[in-house]
Amino acid sequence: MNVIITGAAGGLGRALANECGRRGYNLLLTDVNADGLLCLQRGLERQYGITVTTKTCDLTNAESVDEMLAVIDNNSIRFDMLLNIAGMDFEGGFMEREREKIVKIVTLNDAATLRITHAILERRRSGRHFTIVFVSSLASMFPMPLKATYAASKRFLLDFATSLRQELKDQDANVLALCPGGMVTTEEAMQGIAAQGFWGNVTTNALEIVAHQTLDRALTGKGTYVPGWFNRVLSFFGKIIPRSWVAAVVYWRWKCAQSKWLTAEATLAADHF
Repeated sequence: MNVIITGAAGGLGRALANECGRRGYNLLLTDVNADGLLCLQRGLERQYGITVTTKTCDLTNAESVDEMLAVIDNNSIRFDMLLNIAGMDFEGGFMEREREKIVKIVTLNDAATLRITHAILERRRSGRHFTIVFVSSLASMFPMPLKATYAASKRFLLDFATSLRQELKDQDANVLALCPGGMVTTEEAMQGIAAQGFWGNVTTNALEIVAHQTLDRALTGKGTYVPGWFNRVLSFFGKIIPRSWVAAVVYWRWKCAQSKWLTAEATLAADHF
């Protein structure tokens, strides 16, 4: 099986790359982090003996994507699976963030994901079942004050994945939307989980388990995966409680958490200065 993973050098991307390697899949890994890709490639090839190709690519740049596609076409690579992992967020209220950072969230999470998905669907292996995974978020299921742009961008992916799944049903393809809670992927993510206290701990998902279960569910035809029983309970109540009430509760919780989080970040930056 040939698999392409975007955002492969990040925490969830690495976990999925390792899970694919353990299953014997051949990989094309892409990320903006060239050093991270090289380190991951060496480790996967040494541990699993699979073929791993890497290509540094900025998915938000059409020319960079075209360069990667040229490498794919020149080597006649065709795929059985696309794992759309690349994504980003900037913490803080809407008017507290720089304008271009707000726009960049949507540019990467949505526009870039559409760009690569369309391109790879044109490069699926003929006569084989095709699988796509989109990384949405538990946040996509609620109105999220103080994370409004991020949550909305992930809601777009959830709705798009659900719609595309229906479009591709007759083409021997499956689309799964992964909707995890918190994950220990970066130092910033760990600070965010810690700042939320109890809620951060109970909604956090182990990367290795998420990677394993995501592939299992995608390959058996599932359409949505919310890791963790507590997160599934939250997603259920998010559907039946008035959204204005949910927004008020979420605002209260995130206002407290982000106050601790951003204060800690500022203190850490001052210490390093």
